Amino acid sequence: MNAAKLIAALVLIALAGSARAAGAPVKTSDGTLTGTNGMTLYTFDKDAAGSGKSACNGPCAANWPPLAADGAAAPDGDYSVITRDDGSKQWAYKGKPLYYWAKDQKAGDKTGEGVNGVWKSAKP
Repeated sequence: MNAAKLIAALVLIALAGSARAAGAPVKTSDGTLTGTNGMTLYTFDKDAAGSGKSACNGPCAANWPPLAADGAAAPDGDYSVITRDDGSKQWAYKGKPLYYWAKDQKAGDKTGEGVNGVWKSAKP
């Protein structure tokens, strides 16, 4: 009986781990994609959809932090994972990498909308 409980517990732990790894850490709020923290996510017009690359690196990435993906992240529906120039992983939606804007202060802020005419809040 104890062995059966142990096996059942191990199966549940394994399933919980795989459930955590699946899916992008994104939700929708007021017609905009946000991180699980409620902060607005953005796309960059200079990123070519489906290229698997980000055109926002170095100082750009300091102002527009990428939506980081961990090593266990896997594509899920419209969400994919790209490898950045520095080797880190980033979530993308419909082939477009996703970013936060460093100047957004609280959940729901959209102050990055339209910056330099090339940043847009990500829409589902």
